[in-house]
Amino acid sequence: MWERKVNIYNVFELRCKTTCYFGVGAIEKIKDIAEWLSSSKKDKVLIVSDPVAYKVTGAWDKVEKALKERNIGYVLYDKVTPNPTTDQIDEATKIGRDFGAEAVIGIGGGSPIDTAKSVAVLLEHKDKNARELYEGKFIPERAKPIIAINTTHGTGTEVDRFAVASILEKEYKPAIAYDVIYPTFAIDDPQLMVTLPYKQTLYTSIDALNHITEAATTLARNPYSILLAKETVRLIATYLPQALSNPNDLNARYYLLYASAIAGISFDNGLLHFTHALEHPLSAVKPELAHGLGLAMLLPAVVKEIYPSTAEILAEVYEPIVPGLKGNPAEAEKIAKGIEDWLFAMGVTQKLEDEGFKDSDIEKLTNLALTTPSLDLLLSVAPIKAEREVIARIYKNSLRRM
Repeated sequence: MWERKVNIYNVFELRCKTTCYFGVGAIEKIKDIAEWLSSSKKDKVLIVSDPVAYKVTGAWDKVEKALKERNIGYVLYDKVTPNPTTDQIDEATKIGRDFGAEAVIGIGGGSPIDTAKSVAVLLEHKDKNARELYEGKFIPERAKPIIAINTTHGTGTEVDRFAVASILEKEYKPAIAYDVIYPTFAIDDPQLMVTLPYKQTLYTSIDALNHITEAATTLARNPYSILLAKETVRLIATYLPQALSNPNDLNARYYLLYASAIAGISFDNGLLHFTHALEHPLSAVKPELAHGLGLAMLLPAVVKEIYPSTAEILAEVYEPIVPGLKGNPAEAEKIAKGIEDWLFAMGVTQKLEDEGFKDSDIEKLTNLALTTPSLDLLLSVAPIKAEREVIARIYKNSLRRM
């Protein structure tokens, strides 16, 4: 395979809207980023992370040293949880405002980086709060510069304009998408991922798989989103088993991270639809549910529904996982079962029923999918009409194994 002909220690710039430094050793680019902060007179920064990621990955030692060398002051907010909340965003924003932060650095996976993006908006909109941001009460016109130091290979948030947060009291988990929250700089260094636990390695990679499944099949799909989708599936099918069996395999981590990044670019261009719109209610109701696990449990049922209208695309995209598809609409059951079998083989053996959801929850989940702010936009670009009956059927078909 040609991948072995690539020097994974050659740190290159993955150019999209964000300048992303990519490769083994990319964390050293924090020195250049600190120099940029200093020369831009941004000498106070807020750092956003969870209680573990910034330390256990080794990122913190590099970041702190680079900031100190450039006399850049910082404050740290490290209370972000999986499925971050608007309360956490407001708490971090207050710390940043009190300190006078002029930029925000997010260290971690999707949760810390999405929180950092949200805080960067609110630091520029001092009369607003996180609930107003996520309920669409205003459209942000600006944000402080965002630097994303990514520690997982799944979300793609380090190279896109999306962020997600939960409003717990309403059981809402909306998404936002604004150009002002593209990170100015991002760091994708596979070295920061070797400490990822087994399940997080699995779930984050499946997040990327869902990104491209949706981006390749929305009404906004385009040749670019489909091209990236094909390569993402090939890379995940090849390298996820390797990373699961040997967490220290930097080559496997490199290509899973690359798959995650191009999947982020894919859905930044092609958007998302059913799987994310229906997962958000799951982890809004049960905040302890891993986002990638929720997506994995829904994916086979979503593909079964949309395959008849997107058969030619999905047959080609999913060839590495479900080989031999002809692009015939009658293959919907075959591809759905094939994807589910692959997920089980990778180690995702749960369905919604195993996570405590019941038939009696379907109506509530369907209502949340249809009423949570922003999810209507995702559903509006689904390849088939997102009728209540379709949404309910996806949930029902995800309760138990096919």
